[in-house]
Amino acid sequence: MARAVNHVLSEDAMITLKNILVATDFGEPADAALVYGRALAKAFGARLHVLHVVEDAYASAYASEMYVPPDPSVQAEINEAAQKRLDELVLDSDGSGPAVTTALRISNAPAPAIVGYANDEGVDLIVIGTHGRKGIAHLLLGSVAERVVRTAPCPVLTVHSPERDFVRPDTLEVRAHA
Repeated sequence: MARAVNHVLSEDAMITLKNILVATDFGEPADAALVYGRALAKAFGARLHVLHVVEDAYASAYASEMYVPPDPSVQAEINEAAQKRLDELVLDSDGSGPAVTTALRISNAPAPAIVGYANDEGVDLIVIGTHGRKGIAHLLLGSVAERVVRTAPCPVLTVHSPERDFVRPDTLEVRAHA
Protein backbone atom coordinates (compact mmCIF):
# COMPACT_ATOMS: atom_id res chain seq x y z
CA MET A 1 0.00 0.00 0.00
CA ALA A 2 2.74 2.48 0.92
CA ARG A 3 4.50 1.74 -2.36
CA ALA A 4 1.37 2.67 -4.33
CA VAL A 5 0.95 5.95 -2.45
CA ASN A 6 4.60 6.85 -3.00
CA HIS A 7 4.19 6.13 -6.69
CA VAL A 8 1.21 8.50 -6.94
CA LEU A 9 2.68 11.21 -4.71
CA SER A 10 6.31 11.71 -5.62
CA GLU A 11 8.60 14.01 -3.66
CA ASP A 12 7.88 16.77 -6.18
CA ALA A 13 4.10 16.51 -5.79
CA MET A 14 2.26 19.55 -4.51
CA ILE A 15 -0.98 19.27 -2.63
CA THR A 16 -3.32 22.04 -3.71
CA LEU A 17 -6.38 22.82 -1.65
CA LYS A 18 -8.60 25.61 -2.93
CA ASN A 19 -11.88 24.70 -1.23
CA ILE A 20 -12.14 23.08 2.18
CA LEU A 21 -15.51 22.06 3.57
CA VAL A 22 -16.29 21.74 7.27
CA ALA A 23 -19.65 20.14 7.97
CA THR A 24 -21.10 21.14 11.32
CA ASP A 25 -23.95 20.00 13.52
CA PHE A 26 -22.85 22.63 16.09
CA GLY A 27 -21.55 19.90 18.43
CA GLU A 28 -18.15 19.60 20.11
CA PRO A 29 -16.61 17.30 17.45
CA ALA A 30 -17.76 19.74 14.74
CA ASP A 31 -16.15 22.62 16.65
CA ALA A 32 -12.87 20.66 16.71
CA ALA A 33 -13.23 19.99 12.97
CA LEU A 34 -13.70 23.73 12.38
CA VAL A 35 -10.38 24.44 14.13
CA TYR A 36 -8.67 22.03 11.72
CA GLY A 37 -10.55 23.40 8.72
CA ARG A 38 -9.61 26.99 9.56
CA ALA A 39 -5.96 26.11 10.08
CA LEU A 40 -5.75 24.15 6.83
CA ALA A 41 -7.59 26.83 4.84
CA LYS A 42 -5.27 29.50 6.21
CA ALA A 43 -2.13 27.42 5.55
CA PHE A 44 -3.17 26.61 1.95
CA GLY A 45 -4.80 29.95 1.15
CA ALA A 46 -8.05 28.07 0.52
CA ARG A 47 -11.66 29.14 0.82
CA LEU A 48 -13.34 27.63 3.87
CA HIS A 49 -16.91 26.41 3.36
CA VAL A 50 -18.90 25.80 6.53
CA LEU A 51 -22.05 23.77 5.95
CA HIS A 52 -24.94 22.89 8.23
CA VAL A 53 -27.62 20.46 7.14
CA VAL A 54 -31.00 21.57 8.47
CA GLU A 55 -33.72 19.02 9.14
CA ASP A 56 -36.55 19.20 6.64
CA ALA A 57 -39.55 20.09 8.81
CA TYR A 58 -42.00 19.17 6.05
CA ALA A 59 -40.59 15.67 5.59
CA SER A 60 -40.60 15.15 9.37
CA ALA A 61 -44.27 16.11 9.54
CA TYR A 62 -45.13 13.48 6.91
CA ALA A 63 -43.09 10.82 8.71
CA SER A 64 -44.88 11.20 12.03
CA GLU A 65 -47.65 8.87 13.12
CA MET A 66 -50.19 11.65 13.20
CA TYR A 67 -50.01 14.03 10.26
CA VAL A 68 -50.06 17.69 11.12
CA PRO A 69 -50.01 20.09 8.17
CA PRO A 70 -46.69 21.94 8.28
CA ASP A 71 -46.66 25.64 8.95
CA PRO A 72 -44.48 27.27 6.23
CA SER A 73 -42.99 29.64 8.78
CA VAL A 74 -41.53 26.75 10.81
CA GLN A 75 -38.91 25.85 8.19
CA ALA A 76 -38.07 29.53 7.71
CA GLU A 77 -37.51 29.93 11.47
CA ILE A 78 -35.33 26.81 11.61
CA ASN A 79 -33.27 28.05 8.66
CA GLU A 80 -32.92 31.53 10.14
CA ALA A 81 -31.76 30.20 13.52
CA ALA A 82 -29.25 27.85 11.85
CA GLN A 83 -27.88 30.65 9.64
CA LYS A 84 -27.44 32.89 12.70
CA ARG A 85 -25.48 30.13 14.47
CA LEU A 86 -23.33 29.60 11.37
CA ASP A 87 -22.58 33.31 11.12
CA GLU A 88 -21.59 33.42 14.80
CA LEU A 89 -19.48 30.29 14.40
CA VAL A 90 -17.36 31.68 11.58
CA LEU A 91 -17.04 35.21 12.95
CA ASP A 92 -13.38 36.16 12.69
CA SER A 93 -12.62 38.83 15.27
CA ASP A 94 -9.35 40.05 13.78
CA GLY A 95 -9.96 39.35 10.08
CA SER A 96 -6.81 37.25 9.73
CA GLY A 97 -8.61 34.00 8.92
CA PRO A 98 -9.36 32.43 5.56
CA ALA A 99 -12.15 33.52 3.22
CA VAL A 100 -15.35 31.86 4.44
CA THR A 101 -18.58 30.80 2.79
CA THR A 102 -21.47 29.56 4.93
CA ALA A 103 -24.20 27.36 3.56
CA LEU A 104 -27.36 25.57 4.62
CA ARG A 105 -28.81 22.48 2.99
CA ILE A 106 -32.25 21.19 3.92
CA SER A 107 -32.37 17.42 4.19
CA ASN A 108 -33.11 14.60 6.60
CA ALA A 109 -30.11 12.74 5.19
CA PRO A 110 -27.01 14.75 6.18
CA ALA A 111 -24.33 12.59 4.54
CA PRO A 112 -25.73 12.80 0.98
CA ALA A 113 -26.34 16.54 1.50
CA ILE A 114 -22.70 17.05 2.55
CA VAL A 115 -21.38 14.99 -0.37
CA GLY A 116 -23.74 16.80 -2.76
CA TYR A 117 -22.45 20.18 -1.58
CA ALA A 118 -18.84 18.99 -1.99
CA ASN A 119 -19.62 17.92 -5.57
CA ASP A 120 -21.46 21.15 -6.40
CA GLU A 121 -18.75 23.43 -5.01
CA GLY A 122 -15.64 21.57 -6.19
CA VAL A 123 -14.44 20.88 -2.64
CA ASP A 124 -10.89 19.48 -2.37
CA LEU A 125 -11.09 18.31 1.27
CA ILE A 126 -13.93 17.64 3.70
CA VAL A 127 -13.26 18.02 7.41
CA ILE A 128 -15.89 16.47 9.65
CA GLY A 129 -16.17 15.77 13.35
CA THR A 130 -17.05 12.35 14.64
CA HIS A 131 -18.41 11.28 17.99
CA GLY A 132 -16.53 7.99 17.80
CA ARG A 133 -19.48 5.92 18.95
CA LYS A 134 -18.84 2.21 19.18
CA GLY A 135 -20.88 -0.93 19.49
CA ILE A 136 -24.64 -0.69 19.80
CA ALA A 137 -24.68 3.13 19.74
CA HIS A 138 -22.88 3.08 16.38
CA LEU A 139 -25.23 0.42 14.99
CA LEU A 140 -28.35 2.26 16.14
CA LEU A 141 -27.32 5.81 15.34
CA GLY A 142 -24.99 5.16 12.41
CA SER A 143 -22.30 7.60 11.48
CA VAL A 144 -22.66 10.57 9.17
CA ALA A 145 -18.87 10.84 9.03
CA GLU A 146 -18.55 7.21 7.98
CA ARG A 147 -21.08 7.65 5.17
CA VAL A 148 -19.31 10.80 4.00
CA VAL A 149 -15.95 9.00 3.95
CA ARG A 150 -17.42 6.19 1.85
CA THR A 151 -19.14 8.43 -0.71
CA ALA A 152 -17.14 11.67 -0.87
CA PRO A 153 -15.58 12.81 -4.14
CA CYS A 154 -12.44 13.98 -2.30
CA PRO A 155 -10.32 13.14 0.76
CA VAL A 156 -12.04 13.38 4.14
CA LEU A 157 -10.35 14.26 7.43
CA THR A 158 -12.32 13.01 10.42
CA VAL A 159 -11.72 14.72 13.74
CA HIS A 160 -12.63 12.93 16.95
CA SER A 161 -13.04 15.25 19.90
CA PRO A 162 -11.68 15.29 22.49
CA GLU A 163 -8.60 13.51 21.25
CA ARG A 164 -5.01 14.36 20.54
CA ASP A 165 -4.76 17.63 18.63
CA PHE A 166 -2.01 18.65 16.27
CA VAL A 167 -3.45 22.10 15.66
CA ARG A 168 -2.40 24.27 18.56
CA PRO A 169 -2.99 28.03 18.90
CA ASP A 170 0.63 28.65 19.95
CA THR A 171 1.93 26.84 16.85
CA LEU A 172 -0.31 28.96 14.60
CA GLU A 173 0.90 32.11 16.39
CA VAL A 174 4.58 31.23 15.76
CA ARG A 175 3.93 30.45 12.07
CA ALA A 176 2.05 33.72 11.59
CA HIS A 177 5.07 35.74 12.77
CA ALA A 178 7.64 33.74 10.78
